[in-house]
Amino acid sequence: MGKLTTAKVRNAKPGYGGDGKPVKRSYQDGDGLFLLVGPSGARSWMLRLQVDGRRRDIGLGAVDVDGLGRGAFDPDDQRFAELPLMLRKSLSLAEAREKAAALRKLAKAGKDPKVERDRQRVKVPTFAEAVTEAHEALCKGWSARTAKAFKASLEEHANPKLGSFKVDAIGSAEVITALAPIWTDKPVMARKVRSRIGQVLAFAKARGWRKDALPDARELRTGLSKQSRGGNFAAMPYGEVPAFVEGELAKGTAASRYAVLFAILTGARSGEVRKATWEQIDLEARIWSRDESVMTKTGISHVVTLSDAAVALLDRYTPKGLREGLIFRGARGGPLSDMSLTKAMRSAGRAETVHGFRSSFRDWAAEKMPTIPAMVAEMALAHRVGTSTEQAYLRSDLRDMRRSLIEAWGRFAAPSLSGIAGNVTPLKQRA
Repeated sequence: MGKLTTAKVRNAKPGYGGDGKPVKRSYQDGDGLFLLVGPSGARSWMLRLQVDGRRRDIGLGAVDVDGLGRGAFDPDDQRFAELPLMLRKSLSLAEAREKAAALRKLAKAGKDPKVERDRQRVKVPTFAEAVTEAHEALCKGWSARTAKAFKASLEEHANPKLGSFKVDAIGSAEVITALAPIWTDKPVMARKVRSRIGQVLAFAKARGWRKDALPDARELRTGLSKQSRGGNFAAMPYGEVPAFVEGELAKGTAASRYAVLFAILTGARSGEVRKATWEQIDLEARIWSRDESVMTKTGISHVVTLSDAAVALLDRYTPKGLREGLIFRGARGGPLSDMSLTKAMRSAGRAETVHGFRSSFRDWAAEKMPTIPAMVAEMALAHRVGTSTEQAYLRSDLRDMRRSLIEAWGRFAAPSLSGIAGNVTPLKQRA
């Protein structure tokens, strides 16, 4: 039984200092529970505990003066049924003892009593709200492109199904429902959305908004149909590339068509080609230099070596007096849209993507240039190579070897631009 009574709590007074002014005074009930009376006479409850060898003082709430005589389980008190004890900001003596006992028990079990006291106070957001919160918190470490794609993909493909759910109520079944409409029709995007949903839920768990584990990957696979193989960018077999290039060269010099051809000959991503400017090109040195702002995929500057075929393509496309600003302009003078390059492929009767030509180049390099290390082809595609340790020791960009490889690719893919009579790939004998 505690030392305090309802009468003592009701009549408790503050203390007085040497100057006669009122000061805060504490009254002990027992088992670490204290009544605090401030200089103004305001009363509150405080629990003192030892947690991990350190003293912790935990506020429990104000004293409910009007309800001091009420027990902890008053059946006539409707708020008891509606509001959990941990959330009450005004407590009777009995309620303060009950709350203190519960927190002592949690502390003995290794829990943080303050966290447990506040756990039920956490406002659990909806998935749509959590997407915004996660985006704002995490985007600081991302590129602008990644941040934009993260939010846009979730707003388009996840929020329609998950947006109104509280993040602590989302399990495998809800995620499967959100992914099902795009799982087979847009497999690449679907996998990205699945990963980003997981990021949002992991963020929610870290913020204390959900207690359950994240949806199990095996359950998600079981609940979704099998995706067809080749869910990556459709690529043209490299043996068909020369005929495609020659066929496109026989047509007019449309910006989108020549942008596709330039992407093929350089192994560049379509976005890098669409943003390419003459200021980045050095025809004398035969290089195309892109800084970090252009390399949105990697965020690392990169230099492309230009083959005879690539230089000839640029010469054919733009007269010397007009070589400034964007190389490939849209109808309104700005950059081409990604769809314009796709349209050029469809107009040529091909279903492959422009990005897929990077795979065509990589397959050709592996099969037709076996004496060139695989690392060289990867670096030509602006891929990171090797482990972090290997990258630290690799100070060269292997530009001479990349130049030899990309020149051979130009001769293979566009023999007419390379100044050779047929589709022949000359291989130099190594000493």
